[in-house]
Amino acid sequence: MPHPLSAAAQRLWAHSAVRYLVVGGFCFLVDVGLLWLAHEVIGIPLAIATPVSFLASFAVTYTLQRIVAFTSDAKVVPSVARYTALVIFNTLATTGIVWAVDALGGGWLVGKVVAVVATTVWNFFAYRHWVFATPRSRSTDV
Repeated sequence: MPHPLSAAAQRLWAHSAVRYLVVGGFCFLVDVGLLWLAHEVIGIPLAIATPVSFLASFAVTYTLQRIVAFTSDAKVVPSVARYTALVIFNTLATTGIVWAVDALGGGWLVGKVVAVVATTVWNFFAYRHWVFATPRSRSTDV
């Protein structure tokens, strides 16, 4: 008989939202680490370091979200194209949010956290119903 905690963890992991948040948390750490390295250690200006670090995690985030979070069997090329469009939007939004919060005195790290919270919410729905959805599920999901 499985241990109750193990069974509970398996039930929790079965939900795509939980997997999405775990994968996203890992990717956030990679992104923030790259931003810290680029801006604080190397000295790249924040307006350049923010989108560079964000875009550097493109392949890792796409792959982990596709395989782990959404276990998608959608065709790769169309889903990469949709993901790329979303990344462009997110890059502009993230850069603007980080810059605005920093300019208002909140600091780049607070701006990054605010941007991640915002993009996390809209990305879950975009990934589920648009990026990784099969054509049939995109047309039938409401």
